[in-house]
Amino acid sequence: MLIPSPPSFSLAGPSVHGVEFGHLPDNITVLEGDSVILRCKIDEEVTHKAWLNRSNILFAGTDKWSLDSRVSLINSNSSDFSIQIDKVEVADEGLYTCSFQASNKPRIAHVYLIIQVPAKIINISKDVSVNEGGNVNLFCLAVGRPEPTVTWKNNKYGLLSEGEFLDITEIKRHQGEEFECITNNGVAKPDIGKVKVVVNYPPMITDVKNMPAQLGKSAILRCEAMAVPTASFEWYRDDRRPVESDNTLRIKNDKTRSLLLFSNVTDKHFGNYTCFASNRLGASNASMLLFRPGAVIGRGVALNVGVSAGIGFWLCLSVSLLMKV
Repeated sequence: MLIPSPPSFSLAGPSVHGVEFGHLPDNITVLEGDSVILRCKIDEEVTHKAWLNRSNILFAGTDKWSLDSRVSLINSNSSDFSIQIDKVEVADEGLYTCSFQASNKPRIAHVYLIIQVPAKIINISKDVSVNEGGNVNLFCLAVGRPEPTVTWKNNKYGLLSEGEFLDITEIKRHQGEEFECITNNGVAKPDIGKVKVVVNYPPMITDVKNMPAQLGKSAILRCEAMAVPTASFEWYRDDRRPVESDNTLRIKNDKTRSLLLFSNVTDKHFGNYTCFASNRLGASNASMLLFRPGAVIGRGVALNVGVSAGIGFWLCLSVSLLMKV
């Protein structure tokens, strides 16, 4: 006497063999939004057959019991009893059962449908502006099936942290840059989000040089200052008078530097010039000389406010300019 074999499953291709009730089910993995065909192969004469999802009947023979329009019967004959689920959702995950009656003996096979969802960032910190020495706390929340990993990195230092949160204590000015949050679960390409961190700090004058100049020729005095926000520049003469542009002298300000451009040097132009750079966080100043070639001079030195001679004047000027910001 021949023993009837159990039904088997296939997923739009090679068969995925089913197992009898009481054994572990086979698994089929599908990406969310795709379609899936569950095939139940029958090799004997049957009287009744049905598809179930958990305890819910989807099809009893050719009669559809499911109210879901995405579920359809694509084959119902003596050898194939198959259904299709379009645009699968996470809620579709679970156990599916093909059951039929053959020779007065019930036959059952199971398949477990696993739905995968690509990793996706659903919430991430906004761009941050912080004063140097402050703390920065970034977050990056992601979802996916299986559960995704989350890492933080940037171009300068590479991998910084694993996990949804990145904490930077007493941040330094050189740490101000773009940070990347990368989430991945192997289902699709990683999802990447970016947060720009701007570190604010007071001006620091970085380039000061005394310059020789010949009468009747052009000359340039340079003052460079690094600062966030960008520094504002002012120039002063020996007697602390503000330097103003005229037909022989022009002030040119860029983002990080200020230039004194002398188009026709005269005796009145020789002397000490002070560059004053400020933003809402502070200020600094530095002095330099425009001198005749061959004159004996000392090298210009950048000075912080409160250190140079004339401390009262520069301190009052700092306060005045900061109040304007």
